[in-house]
Amino acid sequence: MIENRIDNNNFYYTRGHYIVKQYEQDSTAKERWEKSVSKAIERFPERKQTFTTSSGIEVERLYESKEADTSETLGYPGEYPYTRGIQPTMYRSRFWTMRQYAGFGSAKETNKRFRYLLEQGQTGLSVAFDLPTQIGYDSDDAMSEGEVGKVGVAIDTLQDMEHLLDGIPLDKVSTSMTINAPASVLLCMYLAVGEKQGVPFEKITGTIQNDILKEYIARGTYIFPPKPSMRLITNIFEFCNQHVPKFNTISISGYHIREAGSNAVQEAAFTIANGMAYVDAAIESGLEVDDFAPRLAFFFNAHNNFFEEVAKFRAARRIWAKIMREHYGANNPKSWKLRFHTQTGGSTLTAQQPDNNIVRVTLQALAAVMGGTQSLHTNSRDEALSLPTEDSARIALRTQQIIAHESGVADTIDPLAGSYYVEKLTDEIESQVNRYLERIKEIGGAVQAVEEGYMQREIQQNAYEIQKNIESQDEIIVGLNKFELEEEVEPDLLRVDETLEKEQIDTLQAIRNKRDNEKVKEALTALKETAKDEKANLMPYILDAVRAYASVGEICNVLREEFGEYTGV
Repeated sequence: MIENRIDNNNFYYTRGHYIVKQYEQDSTAKERWEKSVSKAIERFPERKQTFTTSSGIEVERLYESKEADTSETLGYPGEYPYTRGIQPTMYRSRFWTMRQYAGFGSAKETNKRFRYLLEQGQTGLSVAFDLPTQIGYDSDDAMSEGEVGKVGVAIDTLQDMEHLLDGIPLDKVSTSMTINAPASVLLCMYLAVGEKQGVPFEKITGTIQNDILKEYIARGTYIFPPKPSMRLITNIFEFCNQHVPKFNTISISGYHIREAGSNAVQEAAFTIANGMAYVDAAIESGLEVDDFAPRLAFFFNAHNNFFEEVAKFRAARRIWAKIMREHYGANNPKSWKLRFHTQTGGSTLTAQQPDNNIVRVTLQALAAVMGGTQSLHTNSRDEALSLPTEDSARIALRTQQIIAHESGVADTIDPLAGSYYVEKLTDEIESQVNRYLERIKEIGGAVQAVEEGYMQREIQQNAYEIQKNIESQDEIIVGLNKFELEEEVEPDLLRVDETLEKEQIDTLQAIRNKRDNEKVKEALTALKETAKDEKANLMPYILDAVRAYASVGEICNVLREEFGEYTGV
């Protein structure tokens, strides 16, 4: 264990513990926190000089118990172990980022939806890619037939990314991209668009999901086997640390684990286990933990059991902080912080009585906010039936805005702290998550657990129990297994134009005809040769191929030839 390191948060690290520097030992924890609040407010002033209820009662910044010292488990907001949030003032200074997930059809059509959402007050972009793009196939590949533009936007070459981001300044808008196996390719396309806009890499912000382990566990849009996939991920860590320092290099996702049928404890446990696997892989590749850990982000689900969801978020922050500080010896407090995006639960939405979904989403969004999320996507009422219409997407965004501006829940930090129920749930979730982490450690870590199918079996068993409970009415789903309607009006649904696939293929073929194909060939050859060297970073070579307008499929096929394809357990 490294001893006597000094970090930038006024702590000594010694013998496995952090202690306050000598000149601050006489200060109380509350006084130290208040100093950090003052510094935070200098940078991000609070939204109001005074916060009050509708009756004029002043709302304090923070409420705390006078009965017991709980600093070891709770601490203060913005301080280890971050149970009460990762920022000293949380939403009193800035609301969470309202980042609605969108993408369908062509890049130009999706660009229109992005512009609409930004006009309606959205504060960040989130890109949904179609299935061929997610698994590294071009739109004209036989594997893509019937799927082009259906569940997200079709991106084949840099030209599509240019159209997708047309008129959107990448030095002012942060973008999240839900892409995993070909994340390196789509990130390079995003960076290349930034170059064309004249935006330096150092100013580009956003997130790529880049979480391949949960694809093996729960979702299935993988391409390569685990080892080369982990190499690509750590290549991204290294490249962004050197060139794109404000970009989140991974969004370690529990969302899809929950969608596959896990419970809240399993979602948190398997996500954190995967996070540890990425940290291990990065360290093994030669990176220092504090060089990449501050840019790790997480992605969680929010379901209907309100208090359990709040407790899950609080417990996850505390567990990750302890792991990063005590297990990995991270010295930078930013490395201890679990920063996360939340999406409301898609699997909780019903095709029956879709307007009921507005209520479900509101409840889930409120849990995410009360749990301290950094950004939030609210699902639309019709997503159990189709991609959301413009009206449905607007209502979903308005849900967030009403919570932010009308409910008052953002006016004080961690309003549920001190609730006997919430604190007990938080402790119990932490305990159960740690039991899962111990079991995964016994197996040999998350990668080994994935390869043996352990997490998959646990999720499948829980999903089976959920379905049994719904069918027996032990669990009531309003409008589905109780309070049904005899007749329902079919809502207006969004339909993707069937002619889009041919138009996308024609566009791709036109690009291939007008680009410098010799330059493309040279770039792909260089990428293939570099892929043979396990220690080489592939990102500069992928970026060169992207700049030459090589397609997603062409780049991924080169890597398929070298790495092979994963066929599952």
